Order: sequence, then C-alpha cells, then structure tokens
Amino acid sequence: MKIARATQKDECFLERIQHGEADFPFRFYKEDVWEFDFHCIDWHWHPEVEIVYAEKGDIECFVGTEQFTLAQGYGLLVNSGVLHRYEARESVFMPNIVFAPELLGTTSGRVYHKYIAPIAESALSYLLFCPSVGWQQEFLQHLLDIFRLQEQENTEMQTVSSLLGLWRQIVVHSEPVCGQAADKGRRAQLQVMMQFIHANYKRQIALKDIAECVHISESRALQLFRQGIRLSPVAYLIQYRLKRAADLLESTDKAVAAIAFETGFSDAGYFCRTFRKHYHQTATEYRRKIRS
Repeated sequence: MKIARATQKDECFLERIQHGEADFPFRFYKEDVWEFDFHCIDWHWHPEVEIVYAEKGDIECFVGTEQFTLAQGYGLLVNSGVLHRYEARESVFMPNIVFAPELLGTTSGRVYHKYIAPIAESALSYLLFCPSVGWQQEFLQHLLDIFRLQEQENTEMQTVSSLLGLWRQIVVHSEPVCGQAADKGRRAQLQVMMQFIHANYKRQIALKDIAECVHISESRALQLFRQGIRLSPVAYLIQYRLKRAADLLESTDKAVAAIAFETGFSDAGYFCRTFRKHYHQTATEYRRKIRS
C-alpha cells in the first residue's frame, strides 16, 4: 500500500503534518508525484531533513533558489527549513524519508553540536547524490536499505543507526558551508512576504505593499521571489488568488463572478481568462469536473 504525505500547509508554507511520532520523528513515504494535484508537490518547507530517491522517472525539482532535474537513480537531500517543490511530466515514483535532525543526537549533546548542527543549521539548501560517484553510490545503497527496513517491524534502532551512517558520509565528504545567517535571513523574508500575500490577497495590493512588509525595496522583493520560487511577487499573488478561487468553486455554489471579486480580482472577465490560462479549462468546467 502506498503511503503519501498530506500537503496541508500554513500561511508560511510550513507543512502542518507531523512526520512520524513525537518520540520518533521519522517517516517513510512512497509517492508518485504524478498523482498529486496538477502533477506537483507544491511549495512547502519543514524543519525536518528530507532525502528523496528517483526510483522511476525524472523529477523536476525546485529547491531554494535552484531548479534542476533529478534523474532516475539519483538521490536528493533537502535541508531543514528550505522551500522546495517537485513536478512530474509522467508517473514518477519517489520514495523518500523525512526526519528531524535531533533524532540523530540530543540537541544539547556533543554529537549534535559537532556533526549534526553544522549541516542541518547551515546555509546548505540541498545535496545531490549520483550513482556513478563512489561514496554517493554507497550513500544511495544505504538509503535503499533504510527504505527496505521500513517494511519490517521494530526497526527503530536499525533505522537510527543507518541514518547516522548516512550522515557520517555527508560530514566526511561535504565541504563546510558558509553564509548561514544571510541565507536563512533571505528565506525568512521570502516566507514573510508569502504570508503577507496569503493574509491580504482579497484586497488590492501592489509590489510596494509586499516589499514594505519586510522593509526592503521593491527591486529586492522582486529578486527574492525570482530566486526563491521563480515567480515575481505579483505573479505569485495572482496564482494564489486562483488557488483560493479553485477552492471556492469546489466547496461552494457561489457564482463565478462573485468568487472572482471575493478572491481579489476586480474584473470578472480578466479572472475567467486568467483561470482558463492557468487551469486549461473554464471555471465552470473546473467546478463540474472536480465535483464529479
């Protein structure tokens, strides 16, 4: 049976679900990106570390400020607190694990401060693992062993031991990461601006308003959005309004024009054209299809 994560997020794009249990913050997922809405796992972040394996097919990845294709057979580590998104052009099987760094050592202990924190709390956004590179091939093999462990019961000790083995390889082979404070500051600014959009999308807001919520210039806000999520702030605002409109089309019987105005569009005609361009169907067709 496939296990897939929920995709609920709060207004800051922080995933609201708990990965694993409070006393064992680890979860193994079996997911096909193609099966998610619009064939993507949309922008989100979590305090846990995530390690993904492209078992079947290629995955389009957006991590931090980077966009790349994770080819079949490759692995990806997404660090704690980093915004990321996955897309697929066909069925793509992507088993993955999500775990809290403190699972590997208590935060007050020497192991955590010496080996875990320098990576988990650094500016490092992600690491790629290639099957043709010796130590990375070994890393991927150990990752697959962890996946297989999850099919058994009472494997918590073996799982933690294997995770520590993976982490040791990262520590040994990864160069020190600099610029921690600046990078995390940029992430925080981006997430606050996203939150501002989520809270104010129903009213008319401009780039100036978005930038002012974190006390930066409009050009800097534009740069942060384009680096972080490959969209301008205004384009993201429109996309977010469309998503909220899609929710109302599914959950209410309100007229299309009423939904347009409720979600911040001042012109119903413009809303209909934009909705069709984004969803490749009219709002009425979308409502009929999603309800059936």
